[in-house]
Amino acid sequence: MDPANLAILVNGWQLPGAGVALPADHNLQPRGALMYRQTRHVPAAWQWFPAARYGLFIHWGAYAAYGRGEQVLFREHLDQSDYGRAACQWNPEHYDARAWADVARRAGMRYAVLTARHHDGFCLWDSRHTDYTVGSQAPGRDFVREFLTAFRAAGLRVGLYYSLADWRIPAYWEGPNHDPVGWEEFRVYVHQQVTELLRDYGHLDVFWFDGAWPQNALEWGGPELVARMRSLQPHLLINNRLGSIPAPASAHADGGSGPGTSSLGDFGTPEHHIAAESERLWESCQVSTWRLWGYAAGEHWRSSAQWLDMLVQAASMGGNLLLNVGPDGDGRLPPQFVERAVEVGDWLRVHGEAIYEAEGGDVCEMITRGYQTVRGHTLYLVLRFWDGRPELRLAGLATPVRRARLLTTGQELQVAQEGDQVRVSGLPAAAPTRLFPVIKLECDGPPAPAAWARERLWGGDPRRMTAWAQARGTSVWADGLPRR
Repeated sequence: MDPANLAILVNGWQLPGAGVALPADHNLQPRGALMYRQTRHVPAAWQWFPAARYGLFIHWGAYAAYGRGEQVLFREHLDQSDYGRAACQWNPEHYDARAWADVARRAGMRYAVLTARHHDGFCLWDSRHTDYTVGSQAPGRDFVREFLTAFRAAGLRVGLYYSLADWRIPAYWEGPNHDPVGWEEFRVYVHQQVTELLRDYGHLDVFWFDGAWPQNALEWGGPELVARMRSLQPHLLINNRLGSIPAPASAHADGGSGPGTSSLGDFGTPEHHIAAESERLWESCQVSTWRLWGYAAGEHWRSSAQWLDMLVQAASMGGNLLLNVGPDGDGRLPPQFVERAVEVGDWLRVHGEAIYEAEGGDVCEMITRGYQTVRGHTLYLVLRFWDGRPELRLAGLATPVRRARLLTTGQELQVAQEGDQVRVSGLPAAAPTRLFPVIKLECDGPPAPAAWARERLWGGDPRRMTAWAQARGTSVWADGLPRR
């Protein structure tokens, strides 16, 4: 494929094989400074993704038996042959994909992505292109097929993670400039495996690349690979980690600490933080522990409130949360994960309308209390904490509010509004939930900010606040009156 034509593919969202040229104006464009609203057309085949909001990331492989994270081979510079023998002997007899899917469903997650192959090169499916797989070695099973079957049966969308990297292969480290023959053999192997997963494992909703560093997308044959993938599954959502064209100096083409650099992808993947993308769909991938993706014995866990905070923040900014778990070496989900996942799932069963299918919010000032999301004419106030006061004040909402309700309990609340100042009263003294209470405001139209509230503090035109300050006076004296 001619790289000059790549912009047509990417910016126009032309899906090879689909036969449809999609609009070139898809965007998550802020209205004002921070109004994260969908203004560009999302293809029908992809509309499930922003509606889902919450997915499960599963980092699992032979490294789980070590219990020291997913990159133990490299981080501890283990002997390649010793690691390979251990991988071939790894046999997680308690792996039950149905049990995993049940937890994901109870957690309120709408899709899941499994690491079919991580950077160590060991494959969780029975690939015909290598024997370094669970099918050819001790388990004699196809973990990917079991995962896909179980999660589809549970009603979840499914995706596969595939690392381009393979730390076993010298040509990966040498690259095309230093080992052109070896590199080409390895690149063909990668393309064959990706094709195999898309051809032999049924309908996939997401394909999640990683590990492009240190080569760029052209060296990986990214445009050709994407075209092949589209021809096999035109509906497929592909992430943005196929490498850049060309690779900028010191860039993390695998996402690293940023959102990823590839222009080939359909959605962005900010890692370990939440950052909205203006040109495409996006999901923040986050760990449920403090740092590691793969199973690590004794690792600290983030609380369920921290999980929920990440989910609500992503939704309020118009994006998704892909929350990770690392099952242990025997194939079991850590009990700490299950406990927290079910608690967040219980919250979603009551408050899900504020997350699923909701648009990004931040309509007006709310940072001191929590987050906002929007559905039609409804504004949801997701409160990070409960202060026990009977009244909540919301400043900067121009749209008239006709009804207020505490979504958490169904209690009707009183609402009074003067201009853009909204007062919600009748709130209970005791916190209505251990996690985040939600107030539902039904408005006369789409929730919109007052002129001054379209921008946030420390941003926008500062002169919009002049009249507000001038109402007090103009001097430094307490009464605002000048002194002569």
